[in-house]
Amino acid sequence: MVYAVVVAWLVLAAIVVLSWTRLDAERGWRGAVLVLTLGLSLLHQLLFATVTEDALVSFRYAQNIADGNGPVFNPGERVEGYTNFFWLVLIALPRAAFGADVDTTAVVFGVAAALGCVLLAYFLVNRIVAAAAPEGTEPRAAIGVAAAVLTASAGGLAVYGPSGSEVPLFVLLVLAVGYSLAARRPVVAGVLVSFAVMTSPQGLVVAALGGLWLLGAAVKKQHSWWAPVGYVLGALVFLIPRLAWRMTFYQHYLPAPLAARLGAPFATQVATGWPYLSGFALAHQGFLLLGLVAAVALLLRRGEAGEARALIWLLFATAIGLAAAAVLIGGDPGPSWRLLAPVPPLLAIAAVAAYGVLTADVEGRPAPSPRSWPAATRLVPVTACGLAGIAVLVSVFSPEMLDRVRDWRANGTQLAEIGGWLGEYLPPGSVVSGSAPGALAAHGGQLLIVDVLGRTDDHIARDGRHEGGVSTDYDYVVNARRPTVAVPGDGGYADRQHCAIDPVYAGQYQVATFRRVGTPYWVAVYPRAEQAKAVVADLDKGPDFRYVPCPT
Repeated sequence: MVYAVVVAWLVLAAIVVLSWTRLDAERGWRGAVLVLTLGLSLLHQLLFATVTEDALVSFRYAQNIADGNGPVFNPGERVEGYTNFFWLVLIALPRAAFGADVDTTAVVFGVAAALGCVLLAYFLVNRIVAAAAPEGTEPRAAIGVAAAVLTASAGGLAVYGPSGSEVPLFVLLVLAVGYSLAARRPVVAGVLVSFAVMTSPQGLVVAALGGLWLLGAAVKKQHSWWAPVGYVLGALVFLIPRLAWRMTFYQHYLPAPLAARLGAPFATQVATGWPYLSGFALAHQGFLLLGLVAAVALLLRRGEAGEARALIWLLFATAIGLAAAAVLIGGDPGPSWRLLAPVPPLLAIAAVAAYGVLTADVEGRPAPSPRSWPAATRLVPVTACGLAGIAVLVSVFSPEMLDRVRDWRANGTQLAEIGGWLGEYLPPGSVVSGSAPGALAAHGGQLLIVDVLGRTDDHIARDGRHEGGVSTDYDYVVNARRPTVAVPGDGGYADRQHCAIDPVYAGQYQVATFRRVGTPYWVAVYPRAEQAKAVVADLDKGPDFRYVPCPT
């Protein structure tokens, strides 16, 4: 698949660079190149094709919604262990209506949303540039192709497209809010921003910046004062009922994952968040440099097209705001900088739109007779395709990208196998604790899963010990939740037998080690001491795992 992605980029780059003038003049040719760009985006996503732990948690919630158990992780436990309510509803609807598989639905919707981002990048750039075109001229539509190519090459979007998570939908909603503002549809922008807030807490940053932008536009008389009012009303129509329902059903304003993440001291959060941002910056230097050059050019070249320039600054501000939010909450443990996935597309769109706006008076064309592109503008496709190629190489060679995702996939698959084994051979309703509740629940049937890191447990999330972006309370797990089996760690199988017990479980639990039949791998679980003999006997009935006592 690596070779397929690289070849797709080479073919697309060659076509875009060699046919740049035709892209502007011929709509059919432009459409064909956009289809090729979507093909690159699809191959880029398939390069990773890994469902994430967070997505597996969402699947459990969505399945319970569709099956009539309500938005809960464990039936009977009202814990808001998610921050993506809008995404849950979307992926639960096909199962509720047609019995569709939640996992497949989420992956298909995610891939479609990522492809939608590529198309929306094209339309958003052309919309902004059109607003800056001098009267009587027609902007060059080919400029949007450059933004689409860059968006298709963005690694974070590709990683999370087929992940089953809400990330691609959130990026799509962020871009859709920008397009609605560019189209002067503030009420639509307000509705879309409410969906963004209900998809990710980062949507609050987008909502605030969009509102401030409309206020500034009203002050400058670029919009009427009804525009910010309509924006706020459009958002509140959905957000107020959602907030009221949350307080009624869960009796908390803050979801458990956020409570677990934000409980640490502010200085600790920032100290963890800075390395997260610096790692992202190191891997995305091309996008950052492109955005920096465009921002400096906007500052140095004053001119008309005030609204178009303001839209570009809004895109830059949104990218900066999302980056700052990621630092303030301490980053994220997943690969490929999930919280910063919208930043490269935003920078690409803003930079390409800035070029289009700054050259609109030079490169506009009187309708209907076109002029050829100036020779220097060949730099546009060359630069866009070159940076796209660098982004593809980063996806392949960065240790935080393909290698990390492959490890993540292997660990998740192994934990899902362990969860399926426990679910099949433990009595229904047995309590199992672990730090990867989504993977354990994926095939765990009627197991009740306790997340020892507090993301799906209110007590641990709100009253536990907060450190490193997670919350723990092992005394509560061992003595209050009293799991039948504890699954230590979140790394899947081990390559050797581990007979030492985690000290937090010592005394009330024992170690039981099993060999994965037909492989060199081992798994250790901790059955509760008074039930250990019966639990081990039940688990040893499985044909795929064979109990091997620890040496005395």
